[in-house]
Amino acid sequence: MEPVIIIPCLDMKNGRVVKGVHFVELVDAADPVEAAKAYCASGADELAFLDITATVENRQTMFDVLKKVTAAVKVPVTVGGGIRKLQDVENALKSGASAVSISSAAYRDPAFVREAVKQFGGNRVCIAIDVDVNEALPSKREVYIDGGRTATGKDAVEFAKEMKDTGAARILPTSKACDGACTGYDLVVTRAIAEQTGLSVIASGGAGTLEHFYQAATEGKASALLAASVFHFGTFTVKQVKEYLASRGIPVKL
Repeated sequence: MEPVIIIPCLDMKNGRVVKGVHFVELVDAADPVEAAKAYCASGADELAFLDITATVENRQTMFDVLKKVTAAVKVPVTVGGGIRKLQDVENALKSGASAVSISSAAYRDPAFVREAVKQFGGNRVCIAIDVDVNEALPSKREVYIDGGRTATGKDAVEFAKEMKDTGAARILPTSKACDGACTGYDLVVTRAIAEQTGLSVIASGGAGTLEHFYQAATEGKASALLAASVFHFGTFTVKQVKEYLASRGIPVKL
């Protein structure tokens, strides 16, 4: 088993790290550069930098802030939000990102994802899928776009399988129902996507206890664990999460 990757997430708005619950009620959490440096000092394997309103505001990602973050750390940084054309991918990589996370644009224009993979490589492309419960769908999880605002009627696992065919290397499903609630990851969707695509899946949305991280790595079959609230507000450090997982037999990079 490969070491499980721990990824603190910087949800960005107006140049600051913010955090909400169920994608709303955002509160200020930190300065992005200071937060990034602190997480890396605690052992973060990677960082996620998600400009959460870029898509709905129809603007580019805040590449100026991204440059400051990537210059301050030595770990890979995946950037998402407002990535909708090849030039955006190029700008992200030039700003120091190691990969991009594509969400709404992947749903609206799968050809764009294929082109991005062709030009920059599948390991540079992560597909972010915001999901919520819909009992009428086969996987009981529906794809949402526009920062979780717009229901699509599309089955989340089916969409993940379609995205595998583009050559993208990673899938990042985030549960609206679990986001910020600290009640645990949506293990159902994480496990289903991992099993049915065979791709690396990043668990996201809902970590509140050390046990939740363990469950995501075992029951959820996630190869990477992303969290925000528990790190931003000092519930745990990255080091504490890694030490706990190691104590339970989960390989991590200590």
